[in-house]
Amino acid sequence: MKLIGSLTSPYVRKARIVLAEKKIEYELVVCNPRDPGTDITRLNPLGKVPVLALDDEYTLFDSSVIVEYLDGVTPNNRLLPASGRERIRVKRWEALADGMVDAAAAAVLEAKRPREEQSPSWIARQRGKIDCALERAAEDLGEQPWCNGAAFSLADVALGAALGYLELRLPDIRWREQYPNLARLFTELATRPSFAETVPPRD
Repeated sequence: MKLIGSLTSPYVRKARIVLAEKKIEYELVVCNPRDPGTDITRLNPLGKVPVLALDDEYTLFDSSVIVEYLDGVTPNNRLLPASGRERIRVKRWEALADGMVDAAAAAVLEAKRPREEQSPSWIARQRGKIDCALERAAEDLGEQPWCNGAAFSLADVALGAALGYLELRLPDIRWREQYPNLARLFTELATRPSFAETVPPRD
């Protein structure tokens, strides 16, 4: 199978971390969906990454769909509980982390527009979402070793990718200082090969 995506996308990183944790072999095809010459819409009509191309050329898109599929490919190192409340808790964490990334990406893209075309209120609104998401993540994590309690899961993958994106694109948000428990988790995640090997380049 092939994973198509950019090296700086937190959604792509989430999928790469899951592939590493599950020990699934794949080919990484680097693609920036904003490049004028890209044909990403041939694989995903929404023009977004990541895209997972299976061996029969069937494509999956949206990182949450991709990682759920990957977790079921092999029985080892399960990242999602089988069913019920525990599974929904992990998916809720994923939704929180992905929403944080959505807001961060929106703020970053708006700030790249010509100054006279930017909307400060829009940027402030997105940053407000990030602040609320960080506060909820810290509250829900508490003193637990991992997001979902005693075991590493997709919740930690998603939150770690989101926090890494904040460090890359919005380093002025001082979440490490404000939320020591998130900083502690992020430091622990950074020791895992799946995270260490997917740190995004600073472009």
